[in-house]
Amino acid sequence: MAEFPWGHQRRFNSYAEYFRREFGQRVQKVTIDAGFSCPNRDGSKSTGGCTYCNNEAFNPSYCQPDKEITQQIQEGIEFHKVRYRRASNYLAYFQAYSNTHAPLSHLRKLYDKALSYPGVIGLVIGTRPDCVDREKLEYFARLSEKYYIILEYGIESCYNSTLKNINRQHTFEESVEAIQLTASLGIKTGAHLIFGLPGESREQMLKEAEILSALPINNIKFHQLQIIKDTRMAIDYQFHPEEYPLFTMEGYIHFIVQFVGKLNPVLVIERFTGEAPPRFQVGPTWGNIRTDEVQRLIEAELEKQDTWQGKFYSQ
Repeated sequence: MAEFPWGHQRRFNSYAEYFRREFGQRVQKVTIDAGFSCPNRDGSKSTGGCTYCNNEAFNPSYCQPDKEITQQIQEGIEFHKVRYRRASNYLAYFQAYSNTHAPLSHLRKLYDKALSYPGVIGLVIGTRPDCVDREKLEYFARLSEKYYIILEYGIESCYNSTLKNINRQHTFEESVEAIQLTASLGIKTGAHLIFGLPGESREQMLKEAEILSALPINNIKFHQLQIIKDTRMAIDYQFHPEEYPLFTMEGYIHFIVQFVGKLNPVLVIERFTGEAPPRFQVGPTWGNIRTDEVQRLIEAELEKQDTWQGKFYSQ
């Protein structure tokens, strides 16, 4: 079988293969909680945060904001060495909340400290489109001349009605503006999207493949909607479950195969699903199957249907 445009035989532009091309070896992300908040939590725009968000559901155990960044990196490296012994280089992944939601002087101290740690060769920075400006982005552009830098934007949905409903407190147009400005300065961009948010039809979600394919995005993450304990969405779900047509695993696999077929093949897919510890899950549980197993089932379905990322993509 001939290789696909991304240079290997997997039926999607795989993150693991991308890293091998980019670095020539395994590079492991080490998650950091630097104590940030969000503008829809601290009152800058709103309070309460996104209706689905409980950061405790995805923060690793070593990730605690009361620990120094260097301590979190050290513990993270030790944590990953148990499973990934071949990794010798690391990316500091600033994940929790909005990691550019602070003055540049504060950001510079945090990021410079992370980059000074031995073996850290770059930064992965999770943030929101309304938490960047040209001054901050020019700082990241300078860093990207020496280090691997990528800004991951939480888009979550391409529809403003949905963003309002989940209390994102930004618009899709702001996402587009931030991504375009970031890319124009030579900084890699990532995007995060949630499938199954209330009020969105399957047709609307499939349409997002076309919308996102037109943006200067390097990497993309997909996440099936999970109802997580101790969130506003969990309370609403308790009283109005009919408004949340959650994906079954089989339904999601069928959907994502369709979506990937419409997606621009230059986009690197980092993951297809999200995963939360069982103690946080309200629904759907999918039998607590792990993300790597769901990915294996998605790849098997791509092969079964003889389809691949971008097969039905048209510019």
